[in-house]
Amino acid sequence: MPTVRLEARPPRDGGALAVVLHTHMPYVEGFGTWPFGEEWLWEAMAGCYLPLLDLLDAGAPLTLSLTPVLCDQLQAPGVAERFGSFVGEVRRYTHDEDAKGLRASGHETLAREVERSWGDYERALARLTERGVDLVRSLARHAQWTSSATHAVLPLLATDAGVGAQLQGGVEAHRARFGAASWLGGFWLPECAYAPWLAPALAEAGVHATCVELTGRFGLGAREHLRPLASESGVTLVPIDRATMELVWSDEGYPAGGSYRDYHKHTVHHHNPWGNDGEAYDHERAAALAKAQAADFVARTRERLRRAGDGLPGGGLAVCALDTELLGHWWYEGIIWLEAVVEECSRQGLELVRLDDALTRLEPAPLGNGEEWEASSWGQDGDLSTWSGPKVAELAFATRVAELQVVAAGSEAGPAAVRELLALQASDWAFMLSRGLAVPYARERFEGHRQALERALAEGPEANEGGLRNLAAYANPAALLVP
Repeated sequence: MPTVRLEARPPRDGGALAVVLHTHMPYVEGFGTWPFGEEWLWEAMAGCYLPLLDLLDAGAPLTLSLTPVLCDQLQAPGVAERFGSFVGEVRRYTHDEDAKGLRASGHETLAREVERSWGDYERALARLTERGVDLVRSLARHAQWTSSATHAVLPLLATDAGVGAQLQGGVEAHRARFGAASWLGGFWLPECAYAPWLAPALAEAGVHATCVELTGRFGLGAREHLRPLASESGVTLVPIDRATMELVWSDEGYPAGGSYRDYHKHTVHHHNPWGNDGEAYDHERAAALAKAQAADFVARTRERLRRAGDGLPGGGLAVCALDTELLGHWWYEGIIWLEAVVEECSRQGLELVRLDDALTRLEPAPLGNGEEWEASSWGQDGDLSTWSGPKVAELAFATRVAELQVVAAGSEAGPAAVRELLALQASDWAFMLSRGLAVPYARERFEGHRQALERALAEGPEANEGGLRNLAAYANPAALLVP
C-alpha cells in the first residue's frame, strides 16, 4: 500500500490544485466478453480501481466522482466471482501462453516482462478479497461527486423530463449507496457537457457545483479558468484548467514518454511487454520517469498559479480533471505518477485540496449573461459534435425520437421502456463511433437497446425488463412516466 507523505501545509493564499477523477465505465457487465465487453470492466478493476483505492485509503486528498452506471456494474450479482474467474483462469492462462510463445521465439526479456505483469492481476485479486469483494463499499468513504443515471450528454436530450430523470436518477443512486450526508452537491456533467439552460434543472436536483469546459470562451491558459463562477440559479460552475490538464492528457502529454508501456502494441493475448520507444519494457525505468514527470507537473502548476492566479481569491484554483481509467489502465504508470504528484505537492509547497473543500472557502465570481454562452464539453473542438456531429447524427436523432416516444406514452410506457431509454442515452456509443473505437460493438449495443425499447413500448407496462441486468438500479421510472 502506498505511503503518502503530506507533512507540508502551505499557506492558503498561494493557490491550490484540485485533482478531480471522473470514474466511469460504459455498461458492459453482461454484454459481451472478448475482445469487447466485460473484459473492459475487469481490466479497469485490476489496473485502476483497486490500486487507486490504496492511494485513497492512504489519505490522498483527491476528488472522486463515481458514475452511477459504474456502481451499477460493480454491484451486479456475481461480479466478484466473474472477476475472480477472469484473473485466475483467463489471465493466468494468457500470461503463461504468451510468455511461452515469446521465449520459444527467442525473446527472453519480453517473456520475463509478461511474467512480471501477471503479478498485477494476482495483487488485484488479493486486494479485492481482503476488502470483502465489495468494491463499491470500499469506495464509499471516498465517493464525493455523482453523475447522471446513465452518463447521458444532458444538453442533447429532448425534454425537461428526460433531463430530470437522468439528474434525479444519478443523485438518488449516490444517496442510496453512500448516504445522504456523503453528498455535498457535487455533480459531474457527463463529458463535461454544459449549456446555460441546464442550470435551473441542476439546482432543482440539489446540485451545488459542477465542472465546465470554457477554453473556447476564455482561451487556453486564461486566468478565468482559475476561479469558480456563480450561475444565476445558484449552481457554482468550476472551470477545468485545460492548460494544466494538457500536461497529462494530450498527444504530447506525459503518457507519450518513450519509457512507458505501449498500450497499443500487444502480444497474441493482448499483453504489453514493449515500451513506447519500441524496446522491451523496463518497469523500474518507467516508474522513475513517472516520478520525475510528477515533479515537473507540480512545478508547472505552481508556476501557472503564481503567474495567472495573482490577485484571485486564495491565489487561484487549478482544477485538473481526468478520466480515472487513464491512470493505471490506459497509462500503465498513471497511478505511480498520481501518488508521486501527491507527495510532490507536499514537498514543493503546493496545496492539494479536495474540490468540495476548496469551494467552501472560495467566493465564486458573478457570471455574465449566461444566455450568450454556447454549449460546451471536453470533447473534440470543445463543443457537442463528438456526440452529435455527422458521424453520429443518426444516433443523436434516434435517441431524441426514442425519448419523445417514451414521454408521449406516459404511464403506458412502463419501467422496461424507461430503462432501455436510459441505456440508449449513454454517451459511450456515440463517443466510440466518433473516435473509431470498437465500432461494431458500439453499433450492436445501440441498435440492441433501440430495438428492445420498441418492443417494450409495444408490450406496455408489463414488458419484461430482465435484459438490462443491474443497469440504473436506483432510477425512478415515474420521473418520465407522466400520465
